[in-house]
Parts: sequence; C-alpha cells; structure tokens
Amino acid sequence: MTVHIGPLTAAHAGEVMTIQRAAYLQEARRYGAWDLPPLVETLAEIRAHLTDGTPAFGAFDGPRLVGSVRSRVDGDRMEVARLSVAPDVQGGGVGRRLLAAISEGAPEAVDTVWLFTGAESDGNIRFYESAGFVRVSEHLDAVGIRCVTLEQKVI
Repeated sequence: MTVHIGPLTAAHAGEVMTIQRAAYLQEARRYGAWDLPPLVETLAEIRAHLTDGTPAFGAFDGPRLVGSVRSRVDGDRMEVARLSVAPDVQGGGVGRRLLAAISEGAPEAVDTVWLFTGAESDGNIRFYESAGFVRVSEHLDAVGIRCVTLEQKVI
C-alpha cells in the first residue's frame, strides 16, 4: 500500500464520515456508548468543518481515503479532532502520518497541539504518548466517558 497525505475538502465529506464511523465503532463497543460524537456527526457538520479553514488531512491509497484527521484552532492552541483510520489498514503507520501532518500543518500562532481519548483506551494512549504527547488532565466528556487530555508543544 502506497499512502500519500493530502488536504481534505468538502468533496471528501462522505468518505470522511464512512472512515470515521468505521474507526470509532471499536471505541463505542469498549464504552457501550453508541452516541459518541464521531458516530452521530452529520454529513452537513463534517462538510462545514472541512470548509472552515482549519487544517484537515486525509490519507489516500490511490483514490481511496483510508484515514482522516481534522483540527479546531483556538488562539495559540489546536485540538486534533477525529483522527480516524480505516479498520483494515490500522497498525500500518497511517495514523502516525496523519498525526504528524496535522501537527506540522498547525497555523503559525499555535504553540500547543492537544487531543483527548478515552481513559480506558490504552492502545490509543500509548500511541499518542509514543508520538510525543503528554497526559495533562482527565475529564468526563459529554456522554459521561472518562477521558485523558494529552498535549504536545509545537516545535
């Protein structure tokens, strides 16, 4: 598989939704929460996010989208949002490349990149820590799941 990373546009919204839902099903099963925001986000919401000017990247194997990541920028901080990799290609480095692309694509004013994941998602936490993210806090999300927030300074 030869994957290239490139920007996402509104035209990719349907594929992004498909990858995102497939990727987050494992988390929904783990927590017994079928209303996780990535699973209930609408096509219109995804399309709007892809056109709001914040960094968003896809991983493409030829014409097929196999992963995606979006962001939300707030001053000098940027949230990594909705990192998703197609289940059949997970573990092959696609997520790591997308995480690097979104961090490198941060606007100049951003000095901290952050994200959160479920506190019981040990594999996700190990992945983010191996990429240089550090745990900074815990909180309950909107559906009552205990989450870990991790940050990384932009170099």
